[in-house]
Amino acid sequence: MPTPSAGGTVRQSPGSVKPGASLRCVPLSQQREGRHTVRRKRGEALAAIAMAGVLTLAACAKDSGNDNAASGGGESSGECVTAAAPPRPEAGEGKREKEAEDVDASDLKVGLAFDVGGRGDASFNDAAAAGVDKAVEELGVSDTTESTATGTESEDAKQQRLTQMAQQGYNPIIAVGFAYSDAIDAVAPKFPDTQFAIVDDDSVDQPNVTPLVFTEEQGSFLVGVAAVYKSENCHVGFVGGVNTPLIQKFEAGFVQGAKAVSDKVKIEIDYLTPAGDISGFNDPGKGNVVAEAQIDKGADVLYHAAGASGKGVFEAAKANDALAIGVDSDQYEQKTVADVKDVIMTSMLKRVDVAVYDFIRAVAEDDLDSLPERFDLAADAVGYSTSGGMVDDIVDVLEGYKQQIVDGEIEVSATPSN
Repeated sequence: MPTPSAGGTVRQSPGSVKPGASLRCVPLSQQREGRHTVRRKRGEALAAIAMAGVLTLAACAKDSGNDNAASGGGESSGECVTAAAPPRPEAGEGKREKEAEDVDASDLKVGLAFDVGGRGDASFNDAAAAGVDKAVEELGVSDTTESTATGTESEDAKQQRLTQMAQQGYNPIIAVGFAYSDAIDAVAPKFPDTQFAIVDDDSVDQPNVTPLVFTEEQGSFLVGVAAVYKSENCHVGFVGGVNTPLIQKFEAGFVQGAKAVSDKVKIEIDYLTPAGDISGFNDPGKGNVVAEAQIDKGADVLYHAAGASGKGVFEAAKANDALAIGVDSDQYEQKTVADVKDVIMTSMLKRVDVAVYDFIRAVAEDDLDSLPERFDLAADAVGYSTSGGMVDDIVDVLEGYKQQIVDGEIEVSATPSN
C-alpha cells in the first residue's frame, strides 16, 4: 500500500484501492454525462435510481443557487473543501496595463528554435509560436524561420541550429526551453550584435542573452485550487514530463493550491522520465499509462506538465470519466487535442506567447530593460483558462486566490515540500 506523506500526498507508489465517490449535488446545467451517476448491481438498479433521483433533484432544487459560502458561490467537491474562499477582487484589480503605442518591427527577422515536439505540440512550443505569430501580425515582423530539436540530438546539433540562424541574419533568435542553455551560452558570444532569448532558463550570463522565465508555481497553485473544487473523490493527480527543478515548480504550486483549500485531499505525483531523459515531454503512450494508474488509485482530476505527452493524460481521463487540466496554452482550444477537449476543465496558462511577443517588441524598441525579471501573475503571464465553461462557477474563488498571491498575502513555493 502507498504511504501518504504529510497532507495526503502520494509519490510514485504502487496501486491502491480506488475509493468510492460520493454523490454530490450539481446543478443540472453543469452536469456532464457519466460524472454524476452511481453504479449499482443490476438487481438494485431501478429502485435505487428512482430513490436517488428524487433525493438528488430535491437537494439540487434547494442548492442550485449561488449561496455556497465555502466555495465563494461555486460548487465544491462535497466535504473536501475545508477552507473558506477569499473575496473576489474589485474589477480591474491586479491587471497589468497594456501599452498602446504603435511599434514598427518590420526590420526584424526572428528565428525560433523549438524544443522537442515543435510547432503543433499542443503545449509549450505552440505557445512560443503564437508569440511570434502575433509579432508578425501586430508589429510587422518581416521574416521568420523556425527549426525543431529532436529527442536524441547532440549539443552540437543545437549549436549548429542557432549558428545557422545567426549567420543568415536572424535577429533576435529565441531558443525555446532550458535544453538550449549550453548551446546558447556557446553561440551567443560569437554573434555579439545578435539578441538571443532563452525560455525557461536564467543560468546563461551573456550580455546579449535575455532569460524569459516564469512563476509557474503561481499559475499551478490556482489550478490546484480548481482541481479540488471539481474532484468528486477528494483525490487528484499530477503528471510531470521530466523530473527537473523546472517541472517541480508546477508540482509544488499545484500541491500547495490543493492543500490551501482542503486538508483532506489526497494527491498522486508521478514523473514520466528522470532528469536527463527528455523523452518524457513527447511520449503520449507513457502519459496514458501513468494517468491510468493514478485514476485506478482514485484520482479523478489530473494535471499534467508533460508537453506533448499530455495528450495521453487527456485520453486516459476521457476513457475513465475523469477530468484533466492542461498546461502552457489553453489546450481546450487546440486542434491537436480536439477529440478529448470535453475533459479539459481548465489549463494552467504559462504565457510563453506573452513573453516571446514582449521580447520581440522590446528588441524593436531597443528597450530590453522594460521586461520583467520574471513573468508572473501580476504581469498576466501565468494564470488559468475558462474555455468550455467548466470552471465558470468557481472563477470568484480563483480570482480571490490570485489577488492574494499578487498582493503577497500568499507566497507560493517553487520547490516541492517533500
